[in-house]
Amino acid sequence: MPLRQTLIPPIWLVSDARNDAGLEAALASLPRGSGLIFRHYHLSEAQRRARFEVLKRLAKLRGHWVVLAGDARMARSWGADGAYGDAAALARGPACLRLVTAHSLRDLSRAKRADAVMLSPVFATRSHPGAPSLGAVRFLMLAHQSPTPVLALGGMTAKRARGLRCHGWAAIDGLVPQKVPIVHESR
Repeated sequence: MPLRQTLIPPIWLVSDARNDAGLEAALASLPRGSGLIFRHYHLSEAQRRARFEVLKRLAKLRGHWVVLAGDARMARSWGADGAYGDAAALARGPACLRLVTAHSLRDLSRAKRADAVMLSPVFATRSHPGAPSLGAVRFLMLAHQSPTPVLALGGMTAKRARGLRCHGWAAIDGLVPQKVPIVHESR
């Protein structure tokens, strides 16, 4: 197994306005050394930074990686372990872990500086009701063509992740304890 593949955590919690109330509980329940992708696009810059600092502190106490949605320069200045976004946004900047979003073979080919690719949506999601998904077979066909580790995103749960042969998986709803209500945004 390539070195960089062994370094990428196999489980990632993706933050969102919808799961914010359950993030502390979710971080506490994740296996040590998992990852948090902090998005929280809905907050002002000051609120976003404050929420990031709270969650980063909790994540680090549990040995989790923390990746910021944004470019590498911002991730470095905020003290994140890496940056999350599309390939174009992460094509330059200081060295850090880069998690690149992909939805097609074309996107995978553009992820040249990626350390891992979040390929989505694998299954139907609550984030985008009615939107087409890749399905397990198409996901696996694409994932096997990627030169970098692939993380499954979109409608993922631990049970679904066990059925896919890829480096790991990520979820917004699928990693938040069930007793915490999920708030659904209207788009």
